[in-house]
Amino acid sequence: MKTIGLIGGMSWESTVDYYKIINREVKKKLGSPHSAEIIMYSVDFAEIERLQAAGKWDQLTEKMIEIADKLERAGADMILICANTMHQMAPKVQAELGIPLLHIANAAAEKIKAEGLKKVGLLGTKYTMEGDFYRKRIEENYQIEVLIPEAEERDYIHQAIYQELVNGVLKDQTREKFLRIIAGLKNQGAEGIILGCTEIPLLIKEEDSSLPVFNTTELHAKKAVKLALK
Repeated sequence: MKTIGLIGGMSWESTVDYYKIINREVKKKLGSPHSAEIIMYSVDFAEIERLQAAGKWDQLTEKMIEIADKLERAGADMILICANTMHQMAPKVQAELGIPLLHIANAAAEKIKAEGLKKVGLLGTKYTMEGDFYRKRIEENYQIEVLIPEAEERDYIHQAIYQELVNGVLKDQTREKFLRIIAGLKNQGAEGIILGCTEIPLLIKEEDSSLPVFNTTELHAKKAVKLALK
């Protein structure tokens, strides 16, 4: 079994799910009492959030490279950044590693393509929805069109993530608003929805949505297990 390196804490609320999913998948595939070999570096998210808000992405990139290097030297055979937004610097982090960094957008896009969908909506932080590092990767590498909500809706989603979801606050009224946004994307032709922030699956479940949802936390974690057991 290969060792999985996790860069977590962004936020720890969703990193808990990474740990659970990875171990459950290993147990499912190998039987009890098997569990995964994991090395985790969990950051202080307050610092990450402050640097994001200040637009200091170069500083964040240096931090991710430093942490990934520590995990590699500790014996990790692969790296997962347990956050969609922080994949903005994934190519630069990968360039400094001798082991693979499993990109979360690839994990989502592979599942979407396998389902035969051609157009999907993307929910996430404003950095993820409005930047091209995520949508462009999916559109160019997998030929899947990615739609994003209107500007006011993007503001709402972003605020809900940082003020509620990263703190483990799950409100029915927030869920209802997210579902209205999903309905709007469906009206624009979306055939599925990428839950492109690892906290959103804490709020929105498959049974809540009028469209198939792609839980990036789960897909990313399962891809790591597949590689670890290959």
